[in-house]
Amino acid sequence: MTSGTRIGILGGTFDPVHLGHVETALAAARALALDRVLLLPSGVPPHRRAPVASRFHRFAMTALAVTGVEPLAASDVEIGEPGPSYSYDTLARLQASGMDASQLFFITGADAFAEIATWSRYPDVLDMAHFVVISRPGCAAADLPRLLPTLASRMTTPVAIADEPRQRRIMLVDARTPDVSSTEIRRRLETGSAIGGLVPDLVARYIEQHGLYSRVGAMNRAADHLHG
Repeated sequence: MTSGTRIGILGGTFDPVHLGHVETALAAARALALDRVLLLPSGVPPHRRAPVASRFHRFAMTALAVTGVEPLAASDVEIGEPGPSYSYDTLARLQASGMDASQLFFITGADAFAEIATWSRYPDVLDMAHFVVISRPGCAAADLPRLLPTLASRMTTPVAIADEPRQRRIMLVDARTPDVSSTEIRRRLETGSAIGGLVPDLVARYIEQHGLYSRVGAMNRAADHLHG
């Protein structure tokens, strides 16, 4: 990446990736004029149960979700790591690769950021990049100064970032994003229900082709393992 390039980072289990993830990344890109937004599927999620789909399927779905969607791209920086994918460690690896912390923008939903005190290496993780917090259904970014009063002095609007580019800020972005969850998508697929309008079309096609998340697909994979 060239000097001065503003890079957004959106991590997640992406099991599967859905339109809520895509729209969150795009909302951050618009609000901060980001040159690139990298979607990083985690190898081993630190705060969730083991993913249903393999890391390879989740990376493939993420790559398909951002195909032709500027300025989004998929990154494998976490997917190959054997241990938990902690945000602090990921940002440290990105900085070690030559990215300037002042040009890194870590994107997260307001609901997840409300639990920031439980994150690994808190509060140090907040100094590893600017944080971009996007409103999520049921949790508005504007509520965070009240919910997290000790961090309120670091919170600002996206336009204010030009004033102090070297100081890490928490930027609150009030944008509408689809009320979609991977849990609900998996539930629908398990019961044979449609997922149209919840995931990008290429992702829906990939899920169908590989029988992901369906009971029939799970039974077939188990049979392949037994007879492997």
